[in-house]
Amino acid sequence: MRTREEACSFGLGFENTYLDKPFRKADWQLIRVNDSKKAFLCIYEKDSFINLNVKVDPAWRDFWRNTYASVIPGYHQNKEHWNTIILDGSIKEDDIKRMIAESYDLVTDSPTKRIYEAVKRIPEGKVATYGKVAEMAGNKKMSRAVGNALHKNPDPDNIPCFRVVNSKGELAPEFAFGGMGEQRKLLEAEGIEVKDNKVDLSKYGLE
Repeated sequence: MRTREEACSFGLGFENTYLDKPFRKADWQLIRVNDSKKAFLCIYEKDSFINLNVKVDPAWRDFWRNTYASVIPGYHQNKEHWNTIILDGSIKEDDIKRMIAESYDLVTDSPTKRIYEAVKRIPEGKVATYGKVAEMAGNKKMSRAVGNALHKNPDPDNIPCFRVVNSKGELAPEFAFGGMGEQRKLLEAEGIEVKDNKVDLSKYGLE
């Protein structure tokens, strides 16, 4: 991601968002959430590069700044809660998208955010179905959304999606983080018995 157009397109891909140009200087563009009018992405040009301002959890703020020299304290914004991403080609595209997505989650009560928080609450040595995670996240009808969110898990070390199985107890046919067989290894390492690529849900009160 290097251009203003790419950043706008990605930002507008999130649910319920719109483009705004509220400043006298037309160079600044904001992507806002419709309901709250809160901005989660600011796009502008500075020193010949497109810059993005994104909201950041203070727990991750310094991680991103230390990981990339081109992620700096938020320009013209609260430097405790905002970072600036300089699109100079030095930052992995997946990480740029992850930072934008985290900013969106921080200014919305998004289903994805609630799903990740629900998965974090699955205890070590236990499993949950997609439906159970949906229920924990506040809407038992969004099992499909759970699958989509976990497929894009931004932080598998802290969001243990390997503990989630389908309604029959079956493991993912090709686990997103590590490939075939990795989910089984992770579950068995926590003492969970896997037989014929399935977990006995009755042991976990899930039938």
